[in-house]
Amino acid sequence: MIFSFKIYSYAVILVIGSLFKLQKAKKLYKQQTTEAIRKEIFTTPERVSQKVIKATGTDVQVTGRENIPEGPVLYVANHQGLFDILAFLGHLGKPVGFIAKKEINKLFIIRTWMGLINCVFIDRADRRQSMKAINQGIESLKNGHSLVIFPEGTRSRGNQLNEFKPGSLRLATKANVPIVPVTIDGTYRMLEEGNGRVQGSTIRMTIHDPILPEVYETMKSAELANELQAIVQKALPSAKVEREMVLSTQE
Repeated sequence: MIFSFKIYSYAVILVIGSLFKLQKAKKLYKQQTTEAIRKEIFTTPERVSQKVIKATGTDVQVTGRENIPEGPVLYVANHQGLFDILAFLGHLGKPVGFIAKKEINKLFIIRTWMGLINCVFIDRADRRQSMKAINQGIESLKNGHSLVIFPEGTRSRGNQLNEFKPGSLRLATKANVPIVPVTIDGTYRMLEEGNGRVQGSTIRMTIHDPILPEVYETMKSAELANELQAIVQKALPSAKVEREMVLSTQE
C-alpha cells in the first residue's frame, strides 16, 4: 500500500503542478480551434499520463499507429481498468477525448482539463442526459475532435471481453467519421488485479485498421458492434491462446 500511496501522491502533485499550464490552455481554447492548438493543449495531459504510468514501473507497447487516418475518428476499445484512460492519453500519439462517466466531472482540475480536450460526461442512469451527451459527442466529432468510447459500458477487470453495446456507435455513424478499433491489454493488472493496490505491468495497445463510413453505412448497428468486438477480441491473449490450441489439435 505504501507504493500505491506514493503513486497517488505523485499523480496529485503532477495535477496540481499543471495549474499554470491550465490557465494558458484556457486562453488557447478560446481561440479558433485548430489542429496545432489542439495538440498544444493536449501536451500537458499527455505528459502527466506518461509520467504517472512510468512511475508505476509499467512498460507500454503500441503497435499500429500508422493505421490512424487523418482527421477526427472514433476509437472503439475494450475497457480493462482505470489506467486505460491514461494509456490512451499518454501513448496514442494523437489528441483525444473520452465519453466518460459523470463521476469524473467531480474531480478538481482534472475535470477542467477533460473539458479542454473535449471529453463528454455521461450519466448512464439518466436516459435523457445520455442522449444529450451522445449528441454532444457527435458535434465534437464533426468539429474535428477525436473521441474514445468503451462500448462494454464497464471495466472487465481482466482480459475477458464483455459484449459491445451498439448504442454508443451512433457517435461515428451520425458524425460520418472513421471508426478505429483498439485492443488494450495489461491495464487491469495495474490496479484491479491488486484490489486497489497499484503495481507495474506491461500494457499492449493494438491499433487496428479503420472501418470507413462507406463500409459501415451498409451495416446495422448490432452487426457493426459485433464486427468491432471480434476485431478487438482477436488481439487479446485469451483469443491467441485459443487459436494456438486449435491449430495444435489440427496438426
